[in-house]
Amino acid sequence: MNIYPLDKNSYIFPNPNFANDKGLLAYGGDLNPNRVMTAYLNGIFPWYNESDPILWWSPNPRLVLELDEFKVSKSLNKTIKKNIFEIRFDTNFVNVMKECKKIREGENKKGTWILPEVIEAYTKLHQMGLAHSFEAYFEDELVGGGYGVNIGNIFCGESMFAKKNDASKVALYYLVQRLRTNGFKMIDCQIPSSHLESLGAKRMKRERFLKLVKESSHNCKQF
Repeated sequence: MNIYPLDKNSYIFPNPNFANDKGLLAYGGDLNPNRVMTAYLNGIFPWYNESDPILWWSPNPRLVLELDEFKVSKSLNKTIKKNIFEIRFDTNFVNVMKECKKIREGENKKGTWILPEVIEAYTKLHQMGLAHSFEAYFEDELVGGGYGVNIGNIFCGESMFAKKNDASKVALYYLVQRLRTNGFKMIDCQIPSSHLESLGAKRMKRERFLKLVKESSHNCKQF
């Protein structure tokens, strides 16, 4: 298996089809916004632990959620109708990332990939209008949500968190509605997950996903 070193002076990535099925493609480089966006526009994303170099991935299969296939269970539908949570977008981006970091640290004894430099990099993308947060509040406290990056008509989801039952699911529901209204096609969920599959996400061959990413660049939508 070849894992390709990246040149710090160039934003060129190897062909994502060169990655193995787990998806590891390259290492090194930096988290400069131009490099990170070049990665996303080629179906690649950074994901690594604190002790690792920056690792770049393009898994096969890819998990995606086509917006028309989002599943709302009866219990979730009841919660949505109760209007328990106030939903906001892009009002608390950094704290959403920090809450996602806390959740990941609690779940994973090895730590989290949402490192300080990752928060800094994605905050820059947010300031550039390329990364966005979706947020659920209960009694004016941030209790759920997530963040991601939009490329063309695809929203690349990065992470979610919930401090109250169904908070992240309700936030995701309203994210789906917003994306549909604005002409988006799907959410890239990256790595297969039984939780997201229960909400309607499905596995897609990398070749097909990369084709959709390429097509999305000609169909840009505003978040």
